[in-house]
Amino acid sequence: MTERVVLAYSGGLDTSVCIGWIAEETGAEVIAVAVDVGQGGEDLDVIRKRALACGAVEAEVADAKDEFADEYCLPAIKANALYMDRYPLVSALSRPVIVKHLVAAARKHGADTVAHGCTGKGNDQVRFEAGIASLAPDLNCIAPVRDYAMTRDAAIAFAESKGLPIETTRKSPYSIDQNVFGRAVETGFLEDIWNAPIEDVYDYTENPATPREADEVVITFDKGVPVAVDGRPVTVLQAIQQLNERAGAQGIGRIDMVEDRLVGIKSREVYEAPGAIALITAHQELENVTLERELARYKRQVEQRWSELVYDGLWFSPLKRALDGFVAEANEHVSGDIRMTLHGGRAVVTGRRSQESLYDFNLATYDTGDTFDQSMAKGFIEIFGMSSRIAAKRDLGQ
Repeated sequence: MTERVVLAYSGGLDTSVCIGWIAEETGAEVIAVAVDVGQGGEDLDVIRKRALACGAVEAEVADAKDEFADEYCLPAIKANALYMDRYPLVSALSRPVIVKHLVAAARKHGADTVAHGCTGKGNDQVRFEAGIASLAPDLNCIAPVRDYAMTRDAAIAFAESKGLPIETTRKSPYSIDQNVFGRAVETGFLEDIWNAPIEDVYDYTENPATPREADEVVITFDKGVPVAVDGRPVTVLQAIQQLNERAGAQGIGRIDMVEDRLVGIKSREVYEAPGAIALITAHQELENVTLERELARYKRQVEQRWSELVYDGLWFSPLKRALDGFVAEANEHVSGDIRMTLHGGRAVVTGRRSQESLYDFNLATYDTGDTFDQSMAKGFIEIFGMSSRIAAKRDLGQ
């Protein structure tokens, strides 16, 4: 029986060439799998037909936009997930859902190997292969670009020699990965970290410096889930899409950073994530209103570790699953409305209301109606500072 390889297929040059390359190098039949996570661009059926024209014996396409939003983006919103306190895990979140569909296709078609088009320098190779190892430890993984040193020049030459139906001459100066949660741009002149991004780098966001009217929005959450925008019910996918449009029109969600890659190098990345940043900003503020202090403090530690695990490709790891349980429990009371003004590249919270609020006006006010017993404060401070005072006397020789 001829061996079969399932290939994560994007429809671009590299993965189109991988189809024939894998067949020649291994003698295996290739099943191409394309997953729609809201990246836009070409129609999935066009991509499927291209895979077949490039030599795939079968090609599958999956519309995973709602699955991606509900099962991957939503946990990130609940976790306020920002790698290095800035990056909302745009690419990292999409890899495990693609992995899930690759493994399902491998089982369906009797394949024993999964292939992807990643290089040996990036994070995605780890995300794919660690994910596959967690879901299907019996499957092998290959990466032609990495394993067979498939340079772009070699890929173009191969495509031309085989007459593949793929554009091989036009080359974007950037490497771009995008989905409904955001867009990642790297390489080209951006590799010089002194060079500022220019406007043609961006696609999801308008220039925040352009004068325009502010946009006010109210986002409603139920147990951490965005369920309405300006009072109109939405799915998680619709919430992201609507905030992408509205926050993007105000230039919100532009991120230019040098980040620590898992493989040990620093990389300059430019991100756009208007919907993600707006939703996480709103969710964080609603937690400020509804989470008890010690829970809120500890959750911030969990959020950092959760983000690191997802960035590092360990979505399916035991620790990540355990932290998911904590995040879900912490969101049990995160319900209510957040009002924000979207303008000038910023999403600024201007109002909060919640039936689950821990904010007590009568305790907080300094005016008539104050119910806080200030006479208790002196004794509290005495006891709270006692250990420090005792240590200070010792250290000062008193």
